[in-house]
Amino acid sequence: MLGMATPAVSQEMTIGHSIESLLEFAKSRNPEYAAMLAEVDAAVERVTPAGALPDPRFRMELRDITRYGDQNPTLSPSRVGSTRYLLSQDIPWFGKRDLKREMAELEVDSARGRAWGTWSEIAARIKTSYAQWYYVRRNERLTREILQLMQRLERIAQVRYSSGLAALQDVIRAQVEQTKLRSELVALQTEQHHLHTRLNALLGRPAEAALAAPEKLRPLPAPARLEFTVLAERVRARNPLLASELSKLKAAEKGRELAYKNRYPDFTIGAGPIQYQSAIKEWELMVEMNIPFQQSSRRALERESEALLSAARARREASTNQLIADLAENLAGIDGARRTEALASGDLLPEAELTYKAALAGYENGKLDFATLLDAQRQIRQARQEQIRAQSEGQARLAEVERILGEDL
Repeated sequence: MLGMATPAVSQEMTIGHSIESLLEFAKSRNPEYAAMLAEVDAAVERVTPAGALPDPRFRMELRDITRYGDQNPTLSPSRVGSTRYLLSQDIPWFGKRDLKREMAELEVDSARGRAWGTWSEIAARIKTSYAQWYYVRRNERLTREILQLMQRLERIAQVRYSSGLAALQDVIRAQVEQTKLRSELVALQTEQHHLHTRLNALLGRPAEAALAAPEKLRPLPAPARLEFTVLAERVRARNPLLASELSKLKAAEKGRELAYKNRYPDFTIGAGPIQYQSAIKEWELMVEMNIPFQQSSRRALERESEALLSAARARREASTNQLIADLAENLAGIDGARRTEALASGDLLPEAELTYKAALAGYENGKLDFATLLDAQRQIRQARQEQIRAQSEGQARLAEVERILGEDL
């Protein structure tokens, strides 16, 4: 039995090396998404009762239970004056049941849109957290590399100080820089822990459950696939929030129709026999209807339905405008991140490396001071940080675009 359980446990522990493994795991385990799917199931089950007739009613009346005062009161149908039986059924005005069923079906569509929107939100948070985790780990690796570099610089400074070619201050400054780097490593490790627990929460796992280290980021889509006009149309057609709002708008329209149909009466029909002692001697039919007399109340309900419909229209328009604005903002963010990474990789980093080599040679030859060398080292680090920060920012922006679209690019 233990041997059979080991592969599943091993597979669960190794998730995290790619964003795809995290998304696949979260889709089956995230409790928030599971709750939304359960709400969809509940909405589906409300459709049938919404369009069904009310339960029929049975009524029995015992008349003249004292037989004109000739006997003590009794509840026996064979001993009272007469017994009336009535089976009745309430029947709403034509079309009301259909409207209620259609409203329930639209609520199912709205619930599905909310569920998919919830998953899009969860997926975006996972993608963003994964990109941040990747950035922090790369930054930690870079910091360790710079720490090793500072240790080499300290040794160079000590050699020069021992030879009387440099001041003790150079050695001390190298040691101070190493202390700062170690302090940054502590902060980066703490941030990794936060991201680790955040991802596990999104995956529906214990906070300290093991996760494999992120290996790589997804490539950004080509600029041709990020055309704003095309994506804006996809947002209007496919965004889960807008789909949910559209279903609510249609439901509000049905609600308005139902409010106006309440101007007409509902009916109750019934039939039953009348028993005298032990014999059925009469039959009766009954038709009953409510009288829509309280017109002021009905007009108020109609105005309420009109207001709800206007609110649904305005809410959908506001959501559309906000989503399109968010799309434009994040597309611009992706473009900015792409250009920043290109500048860091193609210009800043090579220039910083050349500057550092020149500064190191100048310091060893006594032509430059240690402060200039430290500044050159910081430029390399900043260029590399700018590079990986731009990569992480591009991934976070891409996650937001995919959340807005409701699908991956």
